[in-house]
Amino acid sequence: MNGLRGGPRALVICLVIACAAVVSPAAAAAPGWSALSVPAAAAPAYVSDLAARGPGEAWATGFEQAADGQRPLLYRWDGAAWSRDTTFPGAGEPGLLRDVQFVGEEVWIFRNREGAGEILRRSASGWSVVPLPRTLWTYQDFTAVPGAAWVVGEDSTGLKVLRYDGSRWTEPPAPDGVPFLMGITARTATDVWAWGDTSAGTTILRWDGTGWRDAKVPLPPNSTVHTIMFEPSGRVTIGGSRHTDGEAPRAYLMTWNGHAWHTAHPPLGDASTEAMVRGPDGALWLPVRSDRAFQSKYARVNGSRATFSYGPEREGAIDVRPRAVATVGSSLLSFGTVEIYGSKPNVMSERLGG
Repeated sequence: MNGLRGGPRALVICLVIACAAVVSPAAAAAPGWSALSVPAAAAPAYVSDLAARGPGEAWATGFEQAADGQRPLLYRWDGAAWSRDTTFPGAGEPGLLRDVQFVGEEVWIFRNREGAGEILRRSASGWSVVPLPRTLWTYQDFTAVPGAAWVVGEDSTGLKVLRYDGSRWTEPPAPDGVPFLMGITARTATDVWAWGDTSAGTTILRWDGTGWRDAKVPLPPNSTVHTIMFEPSGRVTIGGSRHTDGEAPRAYLMTWNGHAWHTAHPPLGDASTEAMVRGPDGALWLPVRSDRAFQSKYARVNGSRATFSYGPEREGAIDVRPRAVATVGSSLLSFGTVEIYGSKPNVMSERLGG
């Protein structure tokens, strides 16, 4: 009878070599985060938002601290590199840029301009400005879809809800019993979701075109909402934190599959899910607080499970902080700040895949 020469030891060696031959190519091809070059801002710089439309277009917003105050920051990704855009009206004037969204073929950006709110719109013909009908003390959130844009905030008389239909502004009544709205997002012009505080805790509301209704979302007890994310499949994902006396906040995720809500508590600690996105691999991705001063950290969430990856090592860094993540084709793109020892935070970007 023929057998392997060398006995059991030879068999083990052969198995190890065979496994290596199968595993090594996949391991070598595993993607990692890489650093992207970004034109520097006047430090300290702050990042507000990031949005992408396909692999060849993304926009990041924020502000820099100039000698005489805040100045708006706007960056554009063209599929290969970041560049700074200073072509919008009032680019050199005081103020800051906040939420950025794609509305049809246009880019809409909410701007706080020395206290006055306005929407910057970029179309194929260039930039235009839509001023708000009134100045608010605070501008809490902004959302826009084809046919409507919404701004929520407060003035001396309390909560204000502003709606723009493409030609004029109106002020729909604020929801009853809700003194403060923390956020707003829209699926369509007549399907708008908002979340805010009530005497009974956090609540989620829906605007159906005529008024606000309780969305009947069974939020975890003593919880807050960070974000509500709509997806083309009809799935709705809510991210937030649950608070328990004597314990650190605990992140939760709720998903509506068309029939029922399902709640999961992935091991994210007290991470904010505000910057959460659906990645090209179908999982949820978000930046989390890093345990390494010289590297960023990201969580990949699939159901109740979470795995983590780190960005590239940055020499001399004492704080690497991605603020927003976007899906760009088959890649993930992040935008945030990095603080190098002896300097103030400046803008940075990282990419996974691509």
